Amino acid sequence: MNRYATISGWGMYVPDRIMTNHELSLMVDTSDDWIRSRTGIQQRHIVDAKEATSDLATRAGWAALHSADIGPEELDLVIVATCSPDYHLPATACLVQDRLGASRAGAFDVNAACSGFVYALSMANSAIVSGAANKALVIGAEAITRWIDWTQRDICVLFGDGAGAVVLEATDRPSGLLSYVLGSDGSGGEMLMMRNGGSRLPPKGNLPLDGGLNMNGKEVYRFATRIMGKAAREAISRAGLTSADIDLFIPHQANLRIIESAAKSLDVPMSKVFVNVQKYGNTSAASIPIAICEAANEGYLQPGQNVCLIGFGAGLTWAAATLRWMPLRTHPSQSVPKRVVRWSRAPLARVKSLIHRAERRVDGLEDEIDRREWLRERLRRDELPHDATPMTNGHGQGSSNGHAHSASDQPTTATPSGRPDSVTPPNGTDKAN
Repeated sequence: MNRYATISGWGMYVPDRIMTNHELSLMVDTSDDWIRSRTGIQQRHIVDAKEATSDLATRAGWAALHSADIGPEELDLVIVATCSPDYHLPATACLVQDRLGASRAGAFDVNAACSGFVYALSMANSAIVSGAANKALVIGAEAITRWIDWTQRDICVLFGDGAGAVVLEATDRPSGLLSYVLGSDGSGGEMLMMRNGGSRLPPKGNLPLDGGLNMNGKEVYRFATRIMGKAAREAISRAGLTSADIDLFIPHQANLRIIESAAKSLDVPMSKVFVNVQKYGNTSAASIPIAICEAANEGYLQPGQNVCLIGFGAGLTWAAATLRWMPLRTHPSQSVPKRVVRWSRAPLARVKSLIHRAERRVDGLEDEIDRREWLRERLRRDELPHDATPMTNGHGQGSSNGHAHSASDQPTTATPSGRPDSVTPPNGTDKAN
């Protein structure tokens, strides 16, 4: 029996803070007309000082789980596509996995910039189709405005923050991903780059990173308008379809002019292309899943339709996928018991996380107690003669320096580390060395 990986749930989250084009015009030399005419963007959502990528990803993840009507303990994989992680280590996906309470799931990040969500989707699909996983949560999330230089007009007007997520589940119905294409061209890496903060140019001390996101806008535009149509055609062909068979195209929401150029290249009307760049700007790896959520919620996606996802981004990278939209469940159950269960999952996940942290602290205390017991035993063996009788000086009192001289009278055999071989530390490890 063939296995397929179909989308069973979806969800999104964007920060409350909205920055309009007018507000940007007060910060840099620009205007609402200038931004709209060149990008199609009218506003974007911006994280506040306390929000990070994992916060957005977790909120979107919960929404997708509720939509799929499954619990986090059922997940086998959590994959987060992002180029603006909370930290270099650990992976943002691990932070999300903990906060969701997905105790059975493996978790890792994918960084293919704006192409990242389709890359992550293809990985989750492969795991499910191969039988290595049954359910996976795939999230695209960015707090990319953290890296924006708000004095660079050509960059700051483009980007926004947000997260979108989908749940993939195994099914025997022909649905879900039908094909995908992944590509890269590292020779164009300098066209879109965050130079500092990695091992090539690490941060120094507490100094802030110099320069955030750098982009050669003209070259990126040329690359995007050429590759989007090419990648989409290849993915559609691999699925045994034609452009006419695709009911809805969902491209990376980078720039309205790029989207229109791709539609022209594919010879499809804009009525078959979903666009929401005007509301969110370029949210990088989050743009395609956010668009999927809105298209599904607004009725643009219907069961049985063929969909083409197209992304491009830093790397340079590109990715396209075709899928058959066939959710396993149209709407989650709204019964009172089900609503109670869904409501309780987030508090339960927090309790699980606290329990795991407490268990590690207890284990740490037990290890520390064992270590101290071993050290006391070592000191006792080193400082006292084997008959446990303290050596005395000529006046019948112990040695003036507080140490017995049993080593000269009762030699012990030492290991290469200098530890007497008669003393074994806890777990066979010399914790003192």
